[in-house]
This record gives sequence, C-alpha cells and structure tokens, in this order.
Amino acid sequence: MQHADTILTGGRIFLGLEEGEAEALAIAGSRVLASGSNEEIRTLAGPSTRVIDLAGRAATPGLIDAHLHLLTLGLGMGEINLRPETGTSSIDHILSAVRDAAARTPPGGWIKGRGYDHNELAERRHPTLAELDSVAPDHPVFLERTCGHLAVANSAAMRLAAITGETPDPAGGFIERRDGELTGLLAERGMRFVVDILPKPSRDEMVAAIERAGRFMLSQGFTGVMDAAIGMNFGEAEVDAFEAAARTDRMPLDVWACLYGDPGGVLESAWERGLRFGTSNGRLRYGAAKLFTDGSAGSLTAAVSLPYLAGEPGNTGVLCFKTEELHGHIRRFHELGYQLAIHAIGDVAIEQVLSGIEAADSAAHPIAGRRHRIEHCGYLDAGQMARMATAGIYPAPQPIFMYEFGDLYVTNLGSERATTAYPMRGFLDAGLMPSASSDAPVATTDPFKNLYTMVTRRSRGGTLLGEDQRLSLQEALHCYTACSAFSQFAEHEVGRLAPGMRANVTIFSHDIFSVPAEVLRDDVRCDMTLLDGDVVHGG
Repeated sequence: MQHADTILTGGRIFLGLEEGEAEALAIAGSRVLASGSNEEIRTLAGPSTRVIDLAGRAATPGLIDAHLHLLTLGLGMGEINLRPETGTSSIDHILSAVRDAAARTPPGGWIKGRGYDHNELAERRHPTLAELDSVAPDHPVFLERTCGHLAVANSAAMRLAAITGETPDPAGGFIERRDGELTGLLAERGMRFVVDILPKPSRDEMVAAIERAGRFMLSQGFTGVMDAAIGMNFGEAEVDAFEAAARTDRMPLDVWACLYGDPGGVLESAWERGLRFGTSNGRLRYGAAKLFTDGSAGSLTAAVSLPYLAGEPGNTGVLCFKTEELHGHIRRFHELGYQLAIHAIGDVAIEQVLSGIEAADSAAHPIAGRRHRIEHCGYLDAGQMARMATAGIYPAPQPIFMYEFGDLYVTNLGSERATTAYPMRGFLDAGLMPSASSDAPVATTDPFKNLYTMVTRRSRGGTLLGEDQRLSLQEALHCYTACSAFSQFAEHEVGRLAPGMRANVTIFSHDIFSVPAEVLRDDVRCDMTLLDGDVVHGG
C-alpha cells in the first residue's frame, strides 16, 4: 500500500463542484492520493507522513487568478499606492503622496503611482496637471487610474513625451484639453506617449518583480495565474524576464502566458523564437494572444451601444481598431494556433470580437476546441451569450469589478445596465465556464472580496447589483478553481482535488462555508498554500 506523504484532516475539504466535500485528503509526492473520511485516510499514514490538522478550517483546490498582470503588480509594489483602501479619498491625499515622493526622489527622477479611483475621491474628479505641478515641479509625474485606461501627467512628463496642446489624438485614444490647454488627462493609446518614454526596468528588476508578486499571490492562496499581456509595457524585455524567472526557479507559481499582440507588440517575435501555444519552461506555459478593443466602463471608454449617462453627451466609448483591422489580427493569431484572449468590455466591442472569431472559423482552422476567450466581457446581450455558447468562446470576467466599481457603473451607465454587468450566473448556467480573476493591479487580488462579490452581488457601498446573478460559495469556488483551470487547458491537472491531480491546496483561516458573507470579506485569510504537495506559504 502506498503511504501518504501529507494528510489534511479535521476540517471541511472542498474537492470540486461535482466531487463535493471530504473530511480528509491524502497526498503522495506532488499528487492527490485519495480523499475520504478521517478514518479512511488515516489508514494511508506511514511513519514519516506529515499530518496537517485543519482544526475546523476549510481547504479547497489552489485558487487560480485567470487574468491579472503579474509583472505590473510586482513593479507597482515599488510605486505610490493610491488605491482607496490605503486611505486615498481626496485630491489632497494624492498630492500629499506625490509631494512626499518628490522629497525623496532626486530632481528629474520619475514619480509613478497607480490605483486612485476618481469616483471614490471627495472631489469626484481626476487630479490636474497644474495640481501635480504645484507639488512636484522638478519631477515628471505619471499616475494611472485604477483601471489602467486613464492616467494623469504633469508638465514635466508632458514635455518629455513631446505632448503639446496641438498634439493630435492618436487612433483609439485621446489627450484631454480644456480651452486649448492640457489638463494632464490621457486615455487609452494617448497614454502610450508617456508609457513609451518611461525608464525601463532592468531584467533583474523585472525578474525580482515577478518573484515578489508571485510570492504575494501564494500568500493569498493562489497557485496559478495568467499574466494577461506580457510585453505590453517593455516589449521583448518582458518575455526575456519571464523566461529568466522560470529558468532560474524564481517563478513561485504557475503562469499561463498571454502575449501582447497589439501593433508594436511581441506576438510575432515570440512566434519566431518558438514561443507558441503549448510550449513551456518550468512553471511558465505559453498559450494566449492578447488584443485590446476598447477601454473600461469606469473611465467612460468601454465601447457601448447606448451613450453613457455621465461625461460628455453622446459618448459611447472608444474602439481601438477599425473592424476590418481587428478581424485581420484575430484571423492571423487564430491561424498561428494561439488561444485568443481579447479585451472587450462594452457590447459594441464584444460584438466586434465575437464576429471576428466567428469569421475566422474555417475547415483548415476550426475554432471548435480552441477555447478563445473574451477578457472581461462585461456588458453583453442574451444573443451574444448564446453565440458564445454555440461557438465555444468563453468569458474571462472579473466579479470583483462589481464590488470596487459597481456604484460608478450605476452613475456611468444607469441601474439597468449596471445590474446586468459581469453576469456570473448567466455565464455559468449557459455552460460558459466563467473563470474568476482580479485584473490586478486594476482591482485587488484579495480572493475573499471576490468570493464575497460572487455570492452577494453587492458593491463596496452596499448596493445590490443583480440579485439573480448571485452564486453559491461552492459555485464561486468552482469559478476560481476548475473554470480558471479550464481557461488554461489545465483542467486535467489542477482545479480539483481528485486522485491523480496535482496537490495544489489552499487552507483558509476559517470554515468559509459556515461564516456570514461579511466575515468572508473582512476576516478570512489564507493560512497555508500547498503547491505540488509542498507547503509554499504558511505552515
């Protein structure tokens, strides 16, 4: 009889939506050996078996964040954190943080920050170029809104980027002006003017950022992620950094690599160097190709069919590509064999993507089985959802957006559209395997707030946004584990705790199945994370 190397006992172990629960779990090497009652699994113990007493806590398959930006998250840990939970609630708070950063940064050095949400500020607006100049006249400043689709810059940054009041708006972006003067606000491809001249981190700095962010994700119970746009900011240097991290054992968790394919991206060069669907390097696996088609609903740049209720009258958002151009990219990447992972939030952008994938279907290159993804997929109609189900095109939504930005969606789009956004119940019932994710650093990586949102559909402000879209906690975990694994062609390896599956396990601080939703959101933490049977956090 094979003995277990590790046994988990004394708590509730969620094995998977179909598998249900067990009292105990046995692990041999890197794989699940068996599950069952405490008495059954105790017979598999040997003289060197490690027993982990759950003491009434719950354990689940390792969580998988199916869409975030791991490198950006790691690099951002060294920038000004302006997220609402840090206390950023006014323009004065932002200016104070920039002033402090300027005091410790040599003149001419860049000051970068991210995470503010103008809807959460007392003034309910963005900081301006003039305000940033007043606290950092000798430093270029670039602050990204939490969504990553808007940013503000000061005069020094604008000068370095060669942006003037006469600079034309780029296709798929804009540079805000009032009375002919720059306000500092940049949107979508308008941000590229500054992004392209920012100091580039070295390979060692990027590898350290990947490792730092990976260990942080392990501490929250995640054993896998997708980096949703490798190469977006620093080109091929990002690919090199991921390769180096994987090669030198500095990639702490599984990474599904999504390569940036917009014009000027790294997709074509990655193809030439052999980084194609299915290739791998340690914990790094390649598979997806990324395109952006619109912005975000919070920044009024997601492409929607009905105008926004906030902002300028008649605004229906931004499309990054003309339809013919986008469809050409879709066909090209589909025929190269990559899984498509295309950013589309508004219904107009979703239609542009959906019709493009449908048009790419051919006898030589069928879309069946390719699991092409629409990233975010926030605002769609019933007909679009049905077409996705028919074609096998899957959503990659972020439920946490409803918690962090739900009240802003009501302001920008109205209650009816806000309550139907990111329809997790609709996706699940349609068989669309909705993966769960954070899009970090756009939203928090905190899995407990994401789970809370899926089971309550309440915003941070307490607004109920679509009661009919609520999930059970077991279904929410299914989205965070099995569905996320499916989105990465890994469902036979991870996402469930069945015999023979990799022993990726998250152990929580509570029995999450017996606590109120508010406790799940505010008090539950990850106590321990196992990756391939090894304790990689806690213990």
